[in-house]
Amino acid sequence: MTTLVANVPPVKVWVRKEYLYDLQKGHGEYTPGYWVTCKSLTGRALYFETYLTEFGCMFDKLPLSAFLSWDSDNPDEPVPPTPDLPLTDLQYWNGFDHGLTVIEKNLIFNMRFEVLTRERGVLEGTYLFTIDNYHPHRNEPDFYFSEVPDEHKSHNIIALDNGQIGAYPNNRCRMVDPSLTYHNLKTPDFKVSTRYFEVETVPKWGRLGETDEYFWKTPNESTEETKENSSDSKDIPKVYPEDAFSTVYRGKCRDDMACLLGLWKEQTSTKRLAEQTFEEKTRKEIGTKFDR
Repeated sequence: MTTLVANVPPVKVWVRKEYLYDLQKGHGEYTPGYWVTCKSLTGRALYFETYLTEFGCMFDKLPLSAFLSWDSDNPDEPVPPTPDLPLTDLQYWNGFDHGLTVIEKNLIFNMRFEVLTRERGVLEGTYLFTIDNYHPHRNEPDFYFSEVPDEHKSHNIIALDNGQIGAYPNNRCRMVDPSLTYHNLKTPDFKVSTRYFEVETVPKWGRLGETDEYFWKTPNESTEETKENSSDSKDIPKVYPEDAFSTVYRGKCRDDMACLLGLWKEQTSTKRLAEQTFEEKTRKEIGTKFDR
């Protein structure tokens, strides 16, 4: 079970060197690195452990404001971001629990993102992956909000076009695909979800403690089906003959397609038998084989 720390894709980044010196020196200087892991603590920003290739070491507990995306057009030194967003505009919510999981959402992986920032309006970017929190230990009290529907948020990690990297919830992101997305987009006016949805606490269907049947049915489910069958038996569908070789089809058939198929087979068989009888009678009368 993943707790506290999780592996992340090895994103190549530039690290602002002032974060390596407790913000005391190194301002305006950078060193290359690769992301290794992410750490989630309640009440803290996400922390990224980074392998520093110039030093051959790892440095832990770096927030998103410590990084710039590596750009192949500027491989030797990054371009300072414009605008240069503070940490509070790169990540809106602290970690929701020690339990975290890292996933890449396949459907939106190649979609362009638009992010609504607090200070700089809408910025565009590229999706990298998503970090989500959960409460990992059922034998410990849950003191935070990772599993509360109206408080939980995901952290979508986005490489912004200005060179920075942010973690944004779904309700601050819009993603578009040239094939799937409508040309004229609507503005969402949704409400926050406050409900818990589950399916095993409906008393109407009864319980199954007394049965060991593989294809089980609850007592009330069986009762409902019996009532339905009884109601259906009052109206027996009939199909009346349309020609000399048709037969009257009587009986109950709940599936319309099966009913039609059964009728067709019965009519075809009867018609074929009648044709054979007519052929034999004709052949006897004129002494010639009737060629159908």
